[in-house]
Amino acid sequence: MFHYTSIAEYHARLQEASLTCVQAVEHYLTQIRSKPQLNAFIDVYADEALAKARELDRQRLEGTPMGRLHGVVIGIKDVLAYKDHALTAASGILKGFTSVYSATAIERLLAEEAIIIGNLNCDEFAMGSTNENSVYGKVLNALDESRVPGGSSGGSAVAVQAGLCMVSLGSDTGGSVRQPADFCGIIGLKPTYGRISRYGLIAYASSFDQIGIFSTTVPDAALLLEIMSGADEFDSTVSHREVPAYSKLLNGGEKYRIAWLDQALEHPSLDPEIASGIKQKLEALKAEGHTVQPEKFELLDYIVPAYYVLTTAEASSNLSRYDGIKFGHRTAAKDTDLTELYKRTRSEGFGKEVKRRIMLGTFVLSAGYYDAYFTRAQQVRQLLCRKMDELFKSYDFIIMPTSPVTAFKAGEKTGDPIAMYLADIYTVMANLVGCPAISIPLSTHSNGMPFGLQVMANRFDEVSLLRFSQQLHS
Repeated sequence: MFHYTSIAEYHARLQEASLTCVQAVEHYLTQIRSKPQLNAFIDVYADEALAKARELDRQRLEGTPMGRLHGVVIGIKDVLAYKDHALTAASGILKGFTSVYSATAIERLLAEEAIIIGNLNCDEFAMGSTNENSVYGKVLNALDESRVPGGSSGGSAVAVQAGLCMVSLGSDTGGSVRQPADFCGIIGLKPTYGRISRYGLIAYASSFDQIGIFSTTVPDAALLLEIMSGADEFDSTVSHREVPAYSKLLNGGEKYRIAWLDQALEHPSLDPEIASGIKQKLEALKAEGHTVQPEKFELLDYIVPAYYVLTTAEASSNLSRYDGIKFGHRTAAKDTDLTELYKRTRSEGFGKEVKRRIMLGTFVLSAGYYDAYFTRAQQVRQLLCRKMDELFKSYDFIIMPTSPVTAFKAGEKTGDPIAMYLADIYTVMANLVGCPAISIPLSTHSNGMPFGLQVMANRFDEVSLLRFSQQLHS
């Protein structure tokens, strides 16, 4: 029976001819068919994936060298462009749209012989923390189907959690990879802003968005990061820094300088069991010889308001292109002028949460309110960047919770958007300052659900982050 542990182990089995790519793809297709209630996949590329697997098996038997992702079965979030495949951002306004090009990250995976098995459900336009805001319906947590998987990349997290693919891609604007990874008990990596090209990623908030990775092992995440990272002529915001061989730099027994923020671990919103579990881990790290110290961080309660002012402002601009003229949904109403066409199309096509954020963003950018909200939020962002720069002069990592709670019941928070937004208190920091962050599984709560811890490193120090994560997860 097929069982997946890591890309390295999978490749070893392919090379010794005890397994084929076709067998691997058939296994995942069977798993996907057996768990339709999870609603993780929007489209499954069964015939295409099998054809690619057969071709890779043929090439390998003929002695062609294997690509670094030879036969690796990957699912992609429905915000990443894949040429000639549907791309909808889980929104009614893009239903029926087919991408005319592939994202740079997707092209790089395919160049290393990855097999993309399908696209994955998510919150509409990546706006949400539960994956309940999708035109395709909610995604369920495979560990407890009465609970949410987190969001917005809930389908991507569940696909890896439930063994429906080997690894998956999501997007992270304020925790949309790390929080669902935490809720699902897997690894979720958000790289430094600009480490991976955003070309072909549907924009939510352009100065925050970053493609992220879900996996069950740190080496798998490191390899995907290594392959997707680097300069891209189609993205002016991507970094031109050299890309380290992340997957080959994971070993090492260094002792690190680790900070934890006392306001974070003493925050009233934090579940006591999660706080206790993280504190125990900090004590264990100290006993292992790492320097572990608390730091005061007075800006914690300003983080979420600043984040939602800035991201909704960017969203109101980015989503203005969806007007029913060039692509996507257009209202069927007749005898309307152009303004009415726009209104009806956008009212019909967008869901409730997307409308809420567009309206909020338009408000904070409007005359008379711009300085009071948007300018002040930018000032908070600058203060946060300076504070984090200071901390990273003295420490290698900052450890925080990923989420204040474990996965909650579906529908539990949908009536209170403010409570939902405040649950992002620990994840949005990394997006505001652009640093890399990872969620690593830590323990199991008394309610039976997993929870993890979040590690943040200085910008472009993914090597240290991944190396330390390997120590934590081994």
